[in-house]
Amino acid sequence: MLRDSQTIGTMAHVIQLSVAPVFLLTAIGTMLSVMINRLGRIIDRARYHEGRLETVSPDGLPKLHAALATLKRRADLIGHAIFLCTATAVLVCTVIALLFIGDYLRYDVSVPVAVLFIVAMLLMVAGLINFLREIFIAKESLQIGPHTVVK
Repeated sequence: MLRDSQTIGTMAHVIQLSVAPVFLLTAIGTMLSVMINRLGRIIDRARYHEGRLETVSPDGLPKLHAALATLKRRADLIGHAIFLCTATAVLVCTVIALLFIGDYLRYDVSVPVAVLFIVAMLLMVAGLINFLREIFIAKESLQIGPHTVVK
């Protein structure tokens, strides 16, 4: 009987340990949703500009190519950010699984869990940096008001 209560107590402790990573997964999922929405907007904008390639005047062609190049750079950055944040989520899921496997097998998984969590946080930081870079490029390419060139 004591064995069952110890097992339940130990399992409850593992569940407590896994709560923080589960909340982290929620935050990562929210960030991925934002990033995927931005990627969709970038793709829509690129399709719009590509559709104008055949009808634009020769004078407007360089500006259109520049806009498409900027959109490609933004899509690359947000794609990398999505990859890195998805990899973070996979590692956090692995950490949660290791916590339960370690408890079940009565094996000390503290070192692999710590290493995986550190790597996950480094990937998350890299993903957020790529996301921030994409935002900076979007802000830099923003045009508000008349689009006349001042000479």
